[in-house]
Amino acid sequence: MNKPLVGALLSVLLLGAGVAPAAASTATDAATRTDTTEVRAKAVTFAGTVALSNCSGSVVRVPSAQPGDPALVLSNGHCLETGFPAPGQVVLNKASTRSFTLLNAAGSGVGTLRASKIAYGTMTDTDVSLYQLTRTYAQIESSYGIKALELSAAHPVKGTAITVASGYWKRTYSCAVDGFAYRLKEGAWTWKDSVRYTSACQTIGGTSGSPVIDDATGKVVAVNNTGNEDGQRCTDNNPCEVDENGTVTVREGINYAQQTYGIVPCVGTGSQIDLNRAGCALPKP
Repeated sequence: MNKPLVGALLSVLLLGAGVAPAAASTATDAATRTDTTEVRAKAVTFAGTVALSNCSGSVVRVPSAQPGDPALVLSNGHCLETGFPAPGQVVLNKASTRSFTLLNAAGSGVGTLRASKIAYGTMTDTDVSLYQLTRTYAQIESSYGIKALELSAAHPVKGTAITVASGYWKRTYSCAVDGFAYRLKEGAWTWKDSVRYTSACQTIGGTSGSPVIDDATGKVVAVNNTGNEDGQRCTDNNPCEVDENGTVTVREGINYAQQTYGIVPCVGTGSQIDLNRAGCALPKP
């Protein structure tokens, strides 16, 4: 996994047994991009992203969200302050007072947001956490002039130009959707239909939970979560792909994200997670 971090000074240490970053090279800062591939992604800013104590995240809304609904923050299940959920475990409506630093378009912190609860969290089938905040979308926009990022309701498409925006590091990574892993297995966990990046997205520890943004639409299509660090097979820090026939493929240095379109049907009135809503296929407790 793109390991969660205790702090910048501990970025080379592990948080939790055996968790390390994906294989990485120096991140590309949006402000220093020069080639034509990267220039096209400058429209993607840090507005709406957040920095957690150990990960990245973003303030998100579903298409049907109302201004008066409590805002939601999206990150990874492995970024929860309660630790990694076990295989099969789902965290639902658990009280939390976690804080998040909200960033503006330039990547500057403009305020602190606070959770009222972990609305949803799991590492089964996907690697996602959703925090409900104490403030509404309208209150955040009124105070900071920042709108939530919208979750796309559509499955992402191979070849789509994307940007991974890390609020923790205030860095972006630009590449494309290379394809999809039928199953992605890492240690004890298995994820379904994961997004595989092209090699240009060399995400690092602390980028866990970053929104993966479709450059053309500005919508969130996935949440960044892991990568194969050193070519091992299906171990912690070294996820492997397993196809429909059980064939295993290892792609050293390649990084992955978990799709988010499946979250949309599960969010009801008032930002409440309802796992019984029509079309909701997120794992249940």
